[in-house]
Amino acid sequence: MKLLFKLRTLKSLWTPKPPNRTFHGHPRLLASDVYSQYESVRRGEQEIPKYFNFASDVLDKWSEIEKAGKRSSNPAFWWVDGKGEVKWSFEELAFLSRKAANVLTKVCGLQKGDRIVVILPRIPEWWLVNVACMRAGIVLIPGISTLSAKDILYRLQASKAMCIITNDTVAPAVDSVASECQFLKTKLIVSKGSREGWLNFTDLYRNQSADHSCVKTRIQDSMSIFFTSGTTGSPKMTEHSQGSLGFRPLLSERYERYWLDLTPSDVIWSTADTGWILASLSCVFDPWVFGSCIFIHKLPQVESAAILNTLCKFPIDVLVGAPTLFRMLVQNDLSNYKFMNLKHCVSGGEPLNPEVMEQWKSKTGLDIHEVYGQTEMGVICSVFKGMKIKPGSMGKAAPLYDVQIIDKNANILPPGQQGEIAVRSKPIRPLGFFSEYDNPKKTAESERGDFYVTGDRGTMDKDGYFQFIGRDDDIIISSGYRIGPFEVESALIEHPAVAETAVVSSPDPLRGEVVKAFVVLSPTFSSSDLESLACDLQEHVKKTTAPYKYPRKVEFVQELPKTVTGKIKRNELRNKEWGRM
Repeated sequence: MKLLFKLRTLKSLWTPKPPNRTFHGHPRLLASDVYSQYESVRRGEQEIPKYFNFASDVLDKWSEIEKAGKRSSNPAFWWVDGKGEVKWSFEELAFLSRKAANVLTKVCGLQKGDRIVVILPRIPEWWLVNVACMRAGIVLIPGISTLSAKDILYRLQASKAMCIITNDTVAPAVDSVASECQFLKTKLIVSKGSREGWLNFTDLYRNQSADHSCVKTRIQDSMSIFFTSGTTGSPKMTEHSQGSLGFRPLLSERYERYWLDLTPSDVIWSTADTGWILASLSCVFDPWVFGSCIFIHKLPQVESAAILNTLCKFPIDVLVGAPTLFRMLVQNDLSNYKFMNLKHCVSGGEPLNPEVMEQWKSKTGLDIHEVYGQTEMGVICSVFKGMKIKPGSMGKAAPLYDVQIIDKNANILPPGQQGEIAVRSKPIRPLGFFSEYDNPKKTAESERGDFYVTGDRGTMDKDGYFQFIGRDDDIIISSGYRIGPFEVESALIEHPAVAETAVVSSPDPLRGEVVKAFVVLSPTFSSSDLESLACDLQEHVKKTTAPYKYPRKVEFVQELPKTVTGKIKRNELRNKEWGRM
């Protein structure tokens, strides 16, 4: 799909007045070369450029600003693992990524448009390979480190990737399926040792020349492919372009600044897994557009103590995490921790229960700003900096998107009426949109009338705030009542015994289906009488929300099934209830 747009077609950009801040004696760097070259595009006086490459047009520009002494001494990248640290300036990032690009092109023989699967944990090499792929025009396909051999086989076969790069942990799984992947030509490993049939990336890039010329890429050229989480079926290949990932934050920089609230002197820490699109947005593109420092902790396991101690030890200004992270943190006595710099918190991936937001606010004095998005479009709605927070709301539409609540016939519904969350895709397809799925039929099925349909149900109030109800196929219809799982889950999570919960439909001979709650108990809570506790939870929900929504069935479990992006797989729980496993 071609991405030929004019910014003047985007009618309602949100343009708040930027705060009056300075950095190390330098005025706000919005007027720097990184932004000034696109000012006429933002004003709608010029078409979006035909060619764009994030490495040469953004990262290398920050390197030039750095060399001229116009940027603070903040590193561009700062990585720790509890034993040591790595810090790179933009100049060092450019130098090392050019060497990495030469590994991919000269050693592996990859060319512009070729695809590479990258399955690495939070280690510096993941960022090097990201930038190296930008420089070489290679399409990066990220995956999380917990993918099974079957998952890896599916991704390699579906994508026809010619190369894979991973570590010692995942390499055996790759070897077990590599013979079934006819397009796979090269296997790269990040390791201190060697492995038969693999090239050692670490050794190769250290010995490569840093002489590399960035390829010329069109703004619609493929940049990354993400496999969707597959909550409702097999993962789909979702393709993003240089424009949708790299140029998008340059178009809406005032908004982008506010969802992350970043400046060149700020440090942002996102705990998003490297296989998620949230990692690309919050750990690569959006922070580096602003010249900010990306902070990463290796975090082999996400533990409360490690997170809290890191926030106390390092000057982190912005924290981005999934709702699970904040649910976990508020269970601690936070009075024992004093955060060094933390000023802005962002939650995304799933709705965050209002109770958790209130606890975090009371314990830290900080608000949690929610973002709502999808792999296909990145951030769709958010509670941006300076905006009134409405508990249970995921904020207003991102400026590049016209977000509406529609019915089954693509008619726009009035405020307060429940329907499907949709984003206008015609006649102008917004730049932040994905290019396409892996086949035209899937792409066509995602649209209804002039809208891309998210598959999520929600409402919009008179002020333009959106509220998430649930996945369209998660809605429970009991005795004629339509019940969204999120409201029931939010009520349950307020109970001190509940650490995490998922609500689905369960068959009932009288009502057709009823609400069933799967509950993970809080580690600080113990009870030998689970039957009595189930009754307590049911009564709690009746008092917290409409009584007809209470869970007539409650099952206590050790953990909830989740996708590779950390979202609860309600479809799996629902299928189990209905005997469809």
